[in-house]
Amino acid sequence: MRARKIVVEELGLKLWGWYGRRPIILVSKPFPLIGNIAFGVIDRGTNVLQVRPTTICVLSCIFCSVDAGPTTRWRQAEYIVHPEWLAEWVHRTAEEKGVSIEALIDGVGDPFTYPWLPELVRLLKSSNLVSSVAAETHGATLTKKLVDKLEEAGLDRINLSIESLNSGKARVVAGASWYNVKRVKEIAEYVARETNIDLHVTPVWLPGINDEDVVEIVEWAYRIGAGKKWPPVTIQKYIKHRHGRHPAKVREVSWEEYWSWLKNLEERTGKRLRWDMDEWGMKYSPRVRQRLRKGQTVKLQVAGAGWLKGELLAIVLNSDRNVTVIGARGLQPGMLTIARIIEDKDEIYIARPV
Repeated sequence: MRARKIVVEELGLKLWGWYGRRPIILVSKPFPLIGNIAFGVIDRGTNVLQVRPTTICVLSCIFCSVDAGPTTRWRQAEYIVHPEWLAEWVHRTAEEKGVSIEALIDGVGDPFTYPWLPELVRLLKSSNLVSSVAAETHGATLTKKLVDKLEEAGLDRINLSIESLNSGKARVVAGASWYNVKRVKEIAEYVARETNIDLHVTPVWLPGINDEDVVEIVEWAYRIGAGKKWPPVTIQKYIKHRHGRHPAKVREVSWEEYWSWLKNLEERTGKRLRWDMDEWGMKYSPRVRQRLRKGQTVKLQVAGAGWLKGELLAIVLNSDRNVTVIGARGLQPGMLTIARIIEDKDEIYIARPV
């Protein structure tokens, strides 16, 4: 990777640094920010836009669905997006949708590793088309100083994924011997009790691993005052993904079993754990116009290294969309090619050369 050309700078990509042996690619103007699952803006047909500023994560959680962190097996590059360019794309997407949106800063990494997070929040809130801004994290890089900066910038909610309050088990699940769940708890309690930022606790249920831990987390979240405006707790279902991590002792349950377990947990704890869209202020809304369709043949310029091994990042000529190219033997950044779109769900595009 170090020996060959990684990006085409004229297209808005630049080598920013290295994360281990993987390049960190800075994405900025004029590179289009819709089309990729790893970074940019994703519109799934509601008034919530997913805003993805970085792919970097400092943890290697044993259940990670996107194989993030230092021990990744599938990734070949990481991305970080310039805050002004990302905010501009959020604003123009909201304008095209014609609705006021929540900007949910999430990703295939941990948004709290993003060095310009307070600036991004401030930029997002500068538009009256953005009604609220939330950010997801596992809490490993949370500090009171950062929380204070985010409160000043206008952050409305932190979604905290925490899978165990037991120090030893938390380190094992996080895949990091240095992970300090006690410190994460302290800062979460500071957020809930001392700031205007709401706290929403979102543990992943790992059947056979943290069943009782989830009960403790639910009771803790309610006790510290999570959920000032939004629901206090949502328990996430563990789902196996092709490029994710699959702990040997964790069983993936069916959705029917998950909902039944959740109902029983509500009865056991006396706490609500199921919520509808209205309680989130979430509703279906018009999508932005889809530029490309599955089966369509397009002319591409390869722009840089792709997120996963065997992938390339490209732009569609005469369009404001980017695509991931697979099966592209011999192609290098800067080259032109003809490809067919083979996936187009939610304008996340994958193409294969023809």
